[in-house]
Amino acid sequence: MHLKYFIAKRYLFSKKSTNVINVISLITLVGIAIGTMALVVVLSVFNGLESLIVNRFNSFDPDFKIVPKYGKTFIPDSLKMEELKAINGIKMFSECVEENALIKYEKIYHPFIIKGVSPCYPSMTGIDTMIVNGHFMLDYNGEPVAVIGMGVSSFLSISLNFVSPLKIYIPKRTSSFSENPENSFNIKTVYPVGIYGIDPEVDQYVIVPIKFARELLDYTNEVSSIEIKTSKNANLNSLGNKIKSLFGDNVKVLDRYQQHELIYKIMHSEKIIVFLILAFILLVASFNIIGSLTMLIIEKKEDIKTLQSIGMTMADIKKLFLLEGWLISILGALLGIILGIIIAVLQQQFGFIPMQGSNPGAFIVNYYPIEIKFLDIVIIFFTVLIIGYLASRFPVRYITRKYIVDEVNDV
Repeated sequence: MHLKYFIAKRYLFSKKSTNVINVISLITLVGIAIGTMALVVVLSVFNGLESLIVNRFNSFDPDFKIVPKYGKTFIPDSLKMEELKAINGIKMFSECVEENALIKYEKIYHPFIIKGVSPCYPSMTGIDTMIVNGHFMLDYNGEPVAVIGMGVSSFLSISLNFVSPLKIYIPKRTSSFSENPENSFNIKTVYPVGIYGIDPEVDQYVIVPIKFARELLDYTNEVSSIEIKTSKNANLNSLGNKIKSLFGDNVKVLDRYQQHELIYKIMHSEKIIVFLILAFILLVASFNIIGSLTMLIIEKKEDIKTLQSIGMTMADIKKLFLLEGWLISILGALLGIILGIIIAVLQQQFGFIPMQGSNPGAFIVNYYPIEIKFLDIVIIFFTVLIIGYLASRFPVRYITRKYIVDEVNDV
C-alpha cells in the first residue's frame, strides 16, 4: 500500500509529458475545492438562520404546551394541576386563552390573535427580552393593558406615544340576530404599552391578562393551552411522558419542535435540497477526474509494464490509479473545507456579507448568521470522497481494460 501511495503521489505532483494532464488535474482540484467550500459556507448559513429562528422562538414558546385534542378549549382539572406543580423538573406554568379577534385602531380594522396569559408569563417565556418599544406589562394602576407584536403595530400604524386605545371585537357565543351588528360582539378597549418583535408568524398577537380575555370570550375556567417552563437540567423526554400520562388522551403535549413543526421541516428540507444541488454540481466538477485519469493511464502504459515486471498485479495497478483520483478529491476536499471555515469565521467576526434588502432595518440581523457544525463538515468530507471514488472508478475499471490489458497480453 505504501508503494502504491508513493507512486500515486508522484504521478499527481510530477510534471507529465503532456502538460494538459497537469492542467486538467489542477482544474479538477480547484473545482472540487470551490464546490466543497460552497457546501461548508451555505450549510453554515442555514445552521445560523435555523439557530436564529429557534432562539427567537424560544423567547415566545414554552418548553411544553398542553392543547386540547378536540375543539378549541378545555377545562383543566384542579387536582391534575396540583399534580403538575409537584412534578420534579417543572418550574412554572401559565394558563392561556387564544382566539381570533377583530382589532380596531383609529379607523383601521384587521383580524389578529388575542392571547390572554397569566402574570408569570414573561418570566416563563422571556418575551420581555424581545420588547422593541415600551415595556412588558399586563397591568397598569389596576387596569389591564396590552403588549402587541410588530405585525400588529405595523399594520395598524400604532405608536405608543398616541393615546388611542385598541378596540377588540369578539363574536358573542350566544348571540341572536340584531339590526345593530355591534350587539353581536363583545367589545372591550385596552391600551398598548409595549411592542415585541420575534418573527412574522408570532408577531400577530395582542397579549392581554387572562381575566380580560376570558371576559371577552364569555369563558369561566376554560383555557386554550397550558404553557410549561421546565428546570434548566430537566430531562425533557421523561417530563413529556409524565405530562402525557397525567392528562391522558384528551390533550396533546407539544414540545418546542412540535409547536412549529412545519417551519422546522421546511428549514430541514431546504437544507437537504441545497446540499443535494451543490453535491450534484460537485459531481459534475469531479467528472474532470475521468479525463485526467484516462490521459494519465494512456501516458503511463510503459510504466505499467515496468510495474508488472517487478511483480505488481493488474489489480494493484488499478488500485494505484484509483488512489490517484482519490488523492485529487481528498486534497480538493481539505482545501475547500479550510477555505469554507475561514470564510465562515470571518463572516461570524466581521459580517462582511450583509442581508440584501431595500430597507437596512427590515431584517432581524444585518448580516447572514453563521454556525459551523462539526457533523456537517464530516458529512461534506465523506460526500466528496464518495464522489471522488465514483468519478475515479470508471476510468480505472474500463480504460485500463481497453488500453492496457490488451497491450500487456501482446507482450
